[in-house]
Amino acid sequence: MSSVLEQRHALLPGRFAYLMGLYAENYHRLARQFEPQSLQRGSYLSSVDDGLDLRLDVVECHRYTMELHLTYCMADRDTGGLAPSAWLRMYRDAHVAEATHCHPGKRLWHELGPFPPAQTLFQHRMRMASFLNRWLEYLAEQGHSRGTLVPTAPATLPHCA
Repeated sequence: MSSVLEQRHALLPGRFAYLMGLYAENYHRLARQFEPQSLQRGSYLSSVDDGLDLRLDVVECHRYTMELHLTYCMADRDTGGLAPSAWLRMYRDAHVAEATHCHPGKRLWHELGPFPPAQTLFQHRMRMASFLNRWLEYLAEQGHSRGTLVPTAPATLPHCA
């Protein structure tokens, strides 16, 4: 019986391995779709025929990491912030991308408290990575890509603060 259980664990990835796989898939989706590694710091707008303009901000660009902000240019009725919205960190050396937070106006400690248990933090990161993965897939289906990005001054972005 123990050999059956050992084989089961060998076939199924652990939760941490699954999360790292999502991070890697998100990195490759971002790199292929928007090529942020070739963009300069600044704001970019993507308009396709779906009526929802997408904004990509290259916030910081370092040798091994990039900080990005991805959002639609529409305000959330309740918070006034842009929604949906994701703050992203791309690790160019490790080829992984994580969503550091996905809710406008809320930081991680607002949601989870100052010292969340490891399992709570892991589940939150899993939800954010899954959200980002599905959102990037949807954006690709809508036609958003590097080819539709246009450099834009932040003041000229519609409905964007």
